[in-house]
This record gives sequence, structure tokens and C-alpha cells, in this order.
Amino acid sequence: MELIRGLHNLRACHRGNAVTIGNFDGVHLGHQAMLAALRAEAAALGVPSLVMCFEPQPQEFFAGEQAPGRLMTWRDKVEALAACGVDRVLLVRFDERFRAYSAQGFINDLLVRDLGSRHVLVGDDFRFGCDRSGDHALLQRLGAQAGFSVGHMPTVTVGEGRVSSTRLRAAVAAGDFVLAEELAGRPFAISGRVVHGDKLGRTLGLPTANLMMRRKVLPLRGVYAVEVSEVAAGGTAPALPGVANVGSRPTVQGVQARCEAHLLNFRGDLYGRRLRVVFRHKLRDEQRFPSLDALKAAIEADVAAGHRYFAV
Repeated sequence: MELIRGLHNLRACHRGNAVTIGNFDGVHLGHQAMLAALRAEAAALGVPSLVMCFEPQPQEFFAGEQAPGRLMTWRDKVEALAACGVDRVLLVRFDERFRAYSAQGFINDLLVRDLGSRHVLVGDDFRFGCDRSGDHALLQRLGAQAGFSVGHMPTVTVGEGRVSSTRLRAAVAAGDFVLAEELAGRPFAISGRVVHGDKLGRTLGLPTANLMMRRKVLPLRGVYAVEVSEVAAGGTAPALPGVANVGSRPTVQGVQARCEAHLLNFRGDLYGRRLRVVFRHKLRDEQRFPSLDALKAAIEADVAAGHRYFAV
């Protein structure tokens, strides 16, 4: 798969595509169905399939830290899209200039001039252009004039509800990882590189791997039973059981959200490695404790709960 980072990196060779557009946060079953339909249309036309997505996501641009918690970093998203078999991902910087595109300008400049779109596939709630002024009807009308067809992807459901990033996010926030896996088609996980922290866990006798979080807002907070594996060039290594705290650590006046994972029955150096943390069960909410001794007692109880959950 080819990753095109920014509109300025588009070249003449990138024209002629079957295109879909969206955030694709979580790359859930609804997204996967759309990508399968896109690939089928691209194959019928004899052109590459291309996904246009945005960084930051539009809600993050408009709402900042008030935006909903993000399910995936852009790197995890690109890897998930590649696993779905798309040919190209165009990662567009969503800034004030891009926001100001009129709906007609979006079609004329991006879909026609830059991408030479042959087919555009969109979801049932797709809106585009400044102030979300463009809709499916406008896309069809202008597409017919410009020479590309427009497809409409119906809603995908699980149980009695629509599969969406909003529903997946709510399941993750509630600690319902069984439903989250049903909606996404894979366990909910976050990944990041292990960096040096303040060594508080080591001081308390329970060392943790401190993962660098690049998301403005995380979709969950609390203490969880997790499975941790290293992500390397050859794939993902076998998972080890652990306990992870996700949050800002209010007991020690933390501010920035982080993920700290303690691997059960493990000794070793993880600094610099990229880890994948799969969330299996919520143990408790994030809490503020009156002292470090109380915090240590709570962490020890969390670790004991992790041993019981994994029976190790």
C-alpha cells in the first residue's frame, strides 16, 4: 500500500482512482464493508482504490481537547487500512485552508483535478465542504457532470444498532470490550513506543512501561487487565498478561493522559520498543488517593486482580 502524506505530494501518477473519504477512526466493521465495496469497484474499473482521511480529525481541529476520545493514532489507522487491502491512503492535513474549501471546490480541485476520480463511494451520513454544505445529492449531480460515478454505502448493523465510531467509542469508554470487538472485528488496542517516565512505578516496586501517547484525548480511563506484545517489522510477538493504568495520574498531579503497563511475571528492558496493548477487562476507575502509600496499596491490589483474571 502507498501512503501519500499531504496534498502537496500528489503527482500525475496518482490520478485515476476509486475513492472513499472519511475519518475511519477505529476502522470498524462498517468501514471494512465500505473498503471491501471500494476494492470491488476499483477492480471492476481497473484502477487503484484510494482512501482519503484527515490529520488531525476534523472534530479535533474544531473542538481541540473537547473532541471525542480518539480510537486510533494515524499510524495505527494507516496500518489497519493497509490490512484491509486498499492500494493508497491519502492523509490530508485538516487546517484552516482545507476547512475553507467550498463543496464545489472540493469536488473540482481534489476529486477531479488532483485525483482524477472514476468512482466515489460515501457513507449514509457523508457531508463535505465548508460548513458541511455538500451532501450525497450534490456529489451525484456534480459527479455526473465531471465524469465519475457515485456509490452509497448502506448502514452496517451489529445487534440492533448501527456500527459507528461513536458506538465503538462508547463501548470502549464503558469497558465493554466484548461489544467493542464485535463492532471492530478485532480486540480494542492502543500502541505506542516505550519512553522514559518519572520512574514512579519503579520507586513503588512495580515498574511499568510508559507508552508515548500522541492522541489529544484518549477514549478510556481507568485500570485494566491487558495483553501486551511487541510490534516489530516481522509482525506482533506473543502477548504477555499485564495491568495497565490509562489516565492522568491525579494522585501525583499528572496532567497529560498516558498509558502505563505493568507486565505480570516479566523482567526486562522495554525502552524504545513499540508495544501493542489489548484491553480485556476493566478493573476499576481512575482514582485520586490521599498518599503514595495508599496509591501503592491500590496498585498492588490491581496487580493481584490481574493475576486472578489471567490465572497466572
